[in-house]
Amino acid sequence: MPRSFNHITTGLIRKAVFLTVMCAFVSSCGSDDLLVTSSQEPDPVVLDIPIAYVKRALPLDEDGLLITDDLRQPFEFLPGAALYIKPRASASVEETNITDRAFYTPEQIEQATEQTPLGGYDVKDVDVSYDSERLIFAMRAPEIEDADDDEQPTWNIWEYNRITDELRRVISSDIQAEEGQDTGPTYLPDGRIVFSSTRQAGNQAILLDEGKPQYQGLDEGLDEYASVIHVMDSDGTNIQQISFNQSHDLDPVVLTNGKILFSRWDQAGNNNSINLYQMNSDGSGLEILYGRHSHVSERSDQLLQFVKVRELQDGNILSAIRPFDSDAIGGDFVSIDYLNYIDNSQGIASQSSLSGPAQTPALFDNIVIDGSLSLGGRFASVYPLWDGSERVIFSWSQCRVYDPEQEVVVGESVERKILPCDDSHLDNPDIEEAPLLFGLWMYDGIENTQLPIGVPVEGEMYTEAVAMGERAYPASAQIADEYEQALADENLAKVHIRSVYDFAGVDTSAQGIAAMADPTQTPVLARPVQFLRVVKSVSIPDDEVKDFNASAFGRSRTQLMREIIGYVPVQPDGSAVFEVPANLPLALSLVDIDGKRVGARHQNWLQFAPGEVKTCNGCHTQQSTLPHGRLSAEAASINFGATATGVPFPNTNPVLFADLGETMAQTAARINGVDYPQPDLEFNDIWTDPAIATPADSFTYSYADLSSPLPISTACATNWTSLCRIQINYPESIHPIFEVTRQVFADDGLTVIEDNTCVSCHSPTDEAEMSRVPIAQLDLSGTASTENPDYLTSYRELMFADLEQELLEGAIVDRLVQVFDGNGDPVYERDEDGELILDAEGNPIPIYQTVTVANTLSTNGARSSTAFFSLFEAGGSHQGWLTQSELKLIAEWLDIGAQYYNNPFAAPAD
Repeated sequence: MPRSFNHITTGLIRKAVFLTVMCAFVSSCGSDDLLVTSSQEPDPVVLDIPIAYVKRALPLDEDGLLITDDLRQPFEFLPGAALYIKPRASASVEETNITDRAFYTPEQIEQATEQTPLGGYDVKDVDVSYDSERLIFAMRAPEIEDADDDEQPTWNIWEYNRITDELRRVISSDIQAEEGQDTGPTYLPDGRIVFSSTRQAGNQAILLDEGKPQYQGLDEGLDEYASVIHVMDSDGTNIQQISFNQSHDLDPVVLTNGKILFSRWDQAGNNNSINLYQMNSDGSGLEILYGRHSHVSERSDQLLQFVKVRELQDGNILSAIRPFDSDAIGGDFVSIDYLNYIDNSQGIASQSSLSGPAQTPALFDNIVIDGSLSLGGRFASVYPLWDGSERVIFSWSQCRVYDPEQEVVVGESVERKILPCDDSHLDNPDIEEAPLLFGLWMYDGIENTQLPIGVPVEGEMYTEAVAMGERAYPASAQIADEYEQALADENLAKVHIRSVYDFAGVDTSAQGIAAMADPTQTPVLARPVQFLRVVKSVSIPDDEVKDFNASAFGRSRTQLMREIIGYVPVQPDGSAVFEVPANLPLALSLVDIDGKRVGARHQNWLQFAPGEVKTCNGCHTQQSTLPHGRLSAEAASINFGATATGVPFPNTNPVLFADLGETMAQTAARINGVDYPQPDLEFNDIWTDPAIATPADSFTYSYADLSSPLPISTACATNWTSLCRIQINYPESIHPIFEVTRQVFADDGLTVIEDNTCVSCHSPTDEAEMSRVPIAQLDLSGTASTENPDYLTSYRELMFADLEQELLEGAIVDRLVQVFDGNGDPVYERDEDGELILDAEGNPIPIYQTVTVANTLSTNGARSSTAFFSLFEAGGSHQGWLTQSELKLIAEWLDIGAQYYNNPFAAPAD
C-alpha cells in the first residue's frame, strides 16, 4: 500500500489544521495572500498537472441548515455548482469556469457578479479520459419556472475537451437526452461511455416483449426510478443497458483489467446495503467483489455503505464510506485490499488465514462520520494521481467549533470566534460545530508534504476534484469467459451449477455427494433437491403508469412481485446445466420432489448476458461470511466430476457415459441436450441402471391438469418459449382452486355420496343457506373480506390470524372465553384504584377474551405452511382432495411470497 495511504503523520494533520484555522481568524481568508504564509515551496511537477474541480455554494435549506444527502436519491438537484479547470495545480493560478457557457450567454456571464451569480445548475461525477484531454461529467440544467416535476430537466452526460475548449452534451437530441436521469459517466477503453441511468433501455424492451406497456421501474423501496448501468457510443448513440438490478447500480469505473467496478444497492427481500460488484462491459460475469458483511465500523454507530469508488495504483480500491443519509456533507475514505479479501475480516479462500482488516483509512485515521464532531474533519472527495508519485488530491474540511466563551466585535457587529476542534470539545455540551469549510489540497506521500491548491472560502465548498494527467489504458473491454454465438442469437445464456449441495466449499449433503450421486446408495426419489426454480422480478411502475393500492402486494411487500420462468432438473450429484433468458433479473430456488422450496429464498439478482456461459460452484446462505459470489475468491468445488472418460458414473445407467471432469449435468446435457426451464415439474429417472434396479416411475405435475384457470397464457400453454412467464395472481389462479367441484358419486354416476369441494365445508352457510361456523374456523368464500375489502375472504382467512367464532342464537359471533390468572383463579374487572367492579347483583364481573386462530399459510413459503399441506399428505384428513398439480401451484405461489397480485396491471386501480 502506498505511503500516501499509510503514513499520514500528525504533523501533516496539524499543518492542515493550522492553515484552516488561519482562515477563521484572518480577514483576508480565502485570498491568495494567505497561501504565501506557508513555508512549503511549490512543487514544479505538481504545477504542471491541470486539475478540474466542482465548486459550489454550501447546500443549505431555507433555515440555513445543511440539506440531508441520501445515497438512495442520486438525482437530487442542488443548484449552485460549476465545473472549473486550472492549467496547473496551484492556488495562485487563475481558474476558468467551463460550464456556465452551457446555459448562459457571454453577456450574461460577463455581467454576473458575486452579488448576482449565475448558478442555477448542478454538476457532479467528474472523470478524465485516459489521454487526459477530455473531462466527462453529469450536469443538470436550471429549473424551469412553473413547470411540473416531470417537465423539469434531467441529469445529462456532458464532455469537455480542454485541447479544443469544446463543451458538448454527449446525447445531442433534446428528446433522447431527457429520457432518463444519466449520472456517473466514465470512459471504456474502446472509447464508449459507461454510465448509470434510469432509462432502463433493456428492461423496457423486455416489458414490450412480455405484452406490457413500457415504463421505468421503481427501486425496491418504491421511492425512485432504479438507475442501472448502461453503455453508449461516444456520440451518444447505441445506448444499451448492461446491468439489471432492481435498485440502483451507481458510480461505474473501469479497472486496469478491463472489468467495470460499481456500487450496487442490494435491496431485494430483507437486504438493504450498498456493496461493490464487478462485471464485463457486455454485462456478463456479474459478481460481488467486496463488502456484503463489512458495513459495521468502529468509526460510526451507523451502517456504512461503499460508494464513489476508484482504483488505486497499488491495485487496491479507494472507496468513500458513509451512511445512507447524512445531515453532514462528506465522510471518510478507505483503501480496500479486495485482491486478498472479500470482506473486511474475511480473506478469499486461498488466503483463509487472513483476518483483516481489509479496509484501512485512506488518509486521516480520526474521521468520525456519525454526525458528531470529527476531529479529523471530513472529506468530500479523494482522487489518486496515477503517476507513481503517490500523490492525491482531496477536498477536506477541518473540524471547527465556535468558542463558547469568546466573541469578536467587528465594526458594529459581534461575531463568534472559531477554534479548531480538540479532545476537550468532544464532551462539552456547550460546543457548537462551525460551518464546514472545504478546501482543496494535494498530498505527496513520498515527500510527506501538503500543498493547498484551492483556498477554502466561507459558504463555498469543493465537492470533487480530478487531476488531468495521462493514464495507461486499461485492458480491452472484457466479455464473457465462455461464449456461445448460438445462444446469443436466441437471447439466451447457459448456467452450469457444479453442485447445489456445495455451500462455500462445504458439502452439505447427508452422506456426501458421492453417496448422493450413487442410485444404489441414495434412491433417486430420496434426494432432498430435485429441481431448480428460476424466478424473475417484476418491475413496479409509478402511479402515473399504474396507480394501485399497496394491498396488491398481499400480506407482505418484502418480495414485491415475482414471476416464474420455469423449472429445470437437478442431477444426483447436485449439478444442473440449463439455459435462461438473457438480460433479466433472475433468482434461483432449490425445490424438492413436491415442488416446495428447500432453504431460504435467493435474495440477490443474477443476470446473464446473451451468449454467456456461466459456471457456479454452488450455493450460499445470507448468514455465512465465507467467500461466495466471486468465483476466484471461493473455495474449490466439492464436485470434482467424472474420474475418467468414456465410462459411466458409479452404479449409474451406462448409456450416460462421462468425460473426464464432467458433472452429471454436463454429461446429461451433452447426450440428451441442455434443459430450458419448463412450467411443469417433470421427473424422469435417467440415472438408475436397469441392470441393477428398476428405475423410479416418471411423473409430471402439469398445469394442463388443472380444472381452474392456468397461470400461463394460452399460447405458452401450447408452446413454452423464453418470453413465457408463470404469473400467479391470487384471485385468478389460487382462489378458483377452492371452488373446483370435487364430488364423489355412487356407482350410478348420479348420486353424490361425498362432496369434497373446498367451499362446501369452508363457508359461513350450509346447503340450506343457514348460518354456520366454517369447518376448522376457515372461510374460503370468494366474497370480499369484511376485515379488508381489498382481499377475497379466502385470502384474508388463509394468510392472516383471525378470531375464533361460534354460532349463538343463529348468528356467528366471536367466541369469548373466561380469563384465569397463573394460579388458575378467575380474573375480574377492576377500577382505576384496583377495586373490584360489581354487577347489579353485587357479584364481581369476570373478564372474557377472544380466541386467536393462527393463519394457515405463510408468506415464508410452502414448507412454513405445514398446517395446510399436511392435510393432503398420506394419512391426512384431506388426502387426495387436491391434485399434485394444484398443490404444486399453491406451493410455488407461497414460495415466491404469496402476493395477492404478481402483475401490477392486473391489480385494480386505486
